[in-house]
Amino acid sequence: MTRILQRGEGIPDGVAYLPASESTLLWGRLFGEGDLPAAEVDSGGTLIVDTLSHEGVMEDQGRDPLGYFRGQGIPDQHVLRDLVEFAASSAEHSFEHDGPHLVTGPVRVSGARPGDLLAIHVLDAVPRVPYGVISNRHGLGALPLEYPLEGDLYSVFAQVEQVDGKSFGSIPVAPRSDRRARFELHPFLGIMGVAPAGATRAHSVPPGPHGGNIDINMLAAGSTLYLPVQVDGALAYFGDPHFAQGDGEVSLTAMEASLRVTARFEVIRREDAVERFGELAGPLVETSDFLVPTGMDPDLDIALQNCVRAAIALLVAAYGMDQRHAYAYLSAATDFTISQVVDLVKGVHARIRKNDFA
Repeated sequence: MTRILQRGEGIPDGVAYLPASESTLLWGRLFGEGDLPAAEVDSGGTLIVDTLSHEGVMEDQGRDPLGYFRGQGIPDQHVLRDLVEFAASSAEHSFEHDGPHLVTGPVRVSGARPGDLLAIHVLDAVPRVPYGVISNRHGLGALPLEYPLEGDLYSVFAQVEQVDGKSFGSIPVAPRSDRRARFELHPFLGIMGVAPAGATRAHSVPPGPHGGNIDINMLAAGSTLYLPVQVDGALAYFGDPHFAQGDGEVSLTAMEASLRVTARFEVIRREDAVERFGELAGPLVETSDFLVPTGMDPDLDIALQNCVRAAIALLVAAYGMDQRHAYAYLSAATDFTISQVVDLVKGVHARIRKNDFA
């Protein structure tokens, strides 16, 4: 069984740490320009961040993680204490008007200015518990008029199993069935972002140029997220932890479960950013193999068009391609994938193989 990473346990010496607590969490909103930083790092600095899943805290689950997970056979000592404390806190949340997510932050990055890029390098993403929840609620998801089949909420409890030394998610194929479906785990954060300009705290569900709830499952350990800085210090934040998610996230949530993430922050000055990537209008992901531009819009067709435009602009800036040749290359060699269709603003991302330009 994966060990339980309670708050403060297992933090290596010399690495800054941002715990999840009432003073460092927002529920259903993203940190904004007026929020005071909970942590500060220099460009090049590393931070360990604890994140919490909202499952077990939501009002339709009783806002009682101990009671909720007891009902799934989880002993009290295997429920995260910071989750229990937050649920019992005075934190305000509107089930109707706020998002569901618990968001940890904000992190001020010294020297980051509007126009720069903030690179968040994900060094590690470690499960804090060996279980999670997959939910379809509120009549949302890809089939909002069809599921849940009854009621306003249907949640499936998922376990982490070890098979030949590898971790898998596991759910029963039907209620009370002994047969199970198993799937590979790829822990990542659905929410990473920077504070949008303006005094209003943005809703946590729709993603945008600030990042936020982009739900791109390629943002696992070893990846980098580039975000256009909108306010001084960037004010980065983290949330919506997943153990696994299929592209599309059609049911509304993926395997939601708390993670501990280690991230390194890098400020890229505007001049250098434009030379490397062109003028980025929104998030860009990089892995060892791919450059991953993004496109977003409430209309999935327009989200795809925006992603194609972003990919053409990236190829022109990064590799000196002619626009017409970039368009042709994308058609022949690049997969355009639906990131998610459940976050009000839909997302598409492209996988451009870096090796094609070696």
